[in-house]
Amino acid sequence: MNTSCKANAEQFRSIMNLCNPNLTKIHRGNFGKGFLPFLSRNCQKEVKGGRSGKSNVILSLSSSSTQNHVEMAAQDQGEGLTYKDAGVDIDAGSELVRRIAKMAPGIGGFGGLFPLGDSYLEAGTDGVGTKLKLALETGIHETIGVDLVAMSVNDIVTSGAKPLFFLDYFATSHLEVDLTEKVIKGIVDGCQQSDCALLGGETAEMPDFYADGEYDLSGFAVGIMKKDSVIDGKNIAVGDVLLGLPSSGVNSNGFSLVRRVLERSGLSLKDNLPGSSFTLGEALMAPTVIYVKQILDIISKGGVKGIAHITGGGFNDNIPRVFPKGLGALIYNDSWVVPPVFKWIQEAGKIEDIEMRRTFNMGIGMVIVVSKEVALRTLSEENGANTRYHIGEVVTGNGVSYQY
Repeated sequence: MNTSCKANAEQFRSIMNLCNPNLTKIHRGNFGKGFLPFLSRNCQKEVKGGRSGKSNVILSLSSSSTQNHVEMAAQDQGEGLTYKDAGVDIDAGSELVRRIAKMAPGIGGFGGLFPLGDSYLEAGTDGVGTKLKLALETGIHETIGVDLVAMSVNDIVTSGAKPLFFLDYFATSHLEVDLTEKVIKGIVDGCQQSDCALLGGETAEMPDFYADGEYDLSGFAVGIMKKDSVIDGKNIAVGDVLLGLPSSGVNSNGFSLVRRVLERSGLSLKDNLPGSSFTLGEALMAPTVIYVKQILDIISKGGVKGIAHITGGGFNDNIPRVFPKGLGALIYNDSWVVPPVFKWIQEAGKIEDIEMRRTFNMGIGMVIVVSKEVALRTLSEENGANTRYHIGEVVTGNGVSYQY
């Protein structure tokens, strides 16, 4: 464990952030090999304002994505791209979930619970979307399996479930053994990171259904927790603190829009990410962080009230999923380091802030809701291996608001 003066000083500043949100200092943590290159070179950033009495711009969105509204927003210039322009309609997806919920009440969480004695099994399923297109274009297939595992296990851990096992589905036009082996190795790696077993899966060869050389992936995770330890957000209260765990980049959501931005920019995946020594392909293909061990460690110390996995829909659609009615989230802008890849996406696509926040994770992959006391403890325990940011608070209202 690194107990240098610098590390201790950073921990002290994190604690002070909680006590004085008007002066926030944030820093880059150690993600481990492979993640650091995609974070800002700025290890420390000073932010003034917040609740200091200065005029703030508040952007507020309803927890229902079909009733999003803007109270105050900066005027953006130019005709920017949207996720809908790229062919993905978040509102349509939300409407489908609403209709399904009528047929199967209880659906809408990050995973599904099934009673088993004094425990619950929790199951989740997901894919990696059109990030697969970039895997094919870049030739980077070794980490797409990590993304696949991450999208399911990160979902089920939000209720406190420890992943037990994982299964995968791999479909392609014609089986290319070497390529498929690389993908499966990534899945094995992801399972090791989340401490769950890979039980098996299904390989489907489907000529004429997929284009030559293309493949598709989906995955299924099952975990377990005691019934009396389910994290369901029911005890969340006004004044509770929102802690953010950093992402490695775009993760596995929003790539239909990313690909449209790439096309508009005139750059290729082999070109450097502006301001970086890494290529766009490397930055965009950074594997999704698997938060399981970190989250379960935080949960084991008590006091966690709610957890939101920030995937498609960003903060605006995911944080409200764990809140009781009548409560909303106030996010402190500039309270964490936004990876440079998001800045490039926004500038190259002329994308409005509201669209960025509703499409991408913006550098925060998980949001944990705790009391102020637990937040102080959690921030003080940070040892450099896992960075945690104080990114906001619970307020009266609905949806997500942003404080400049």
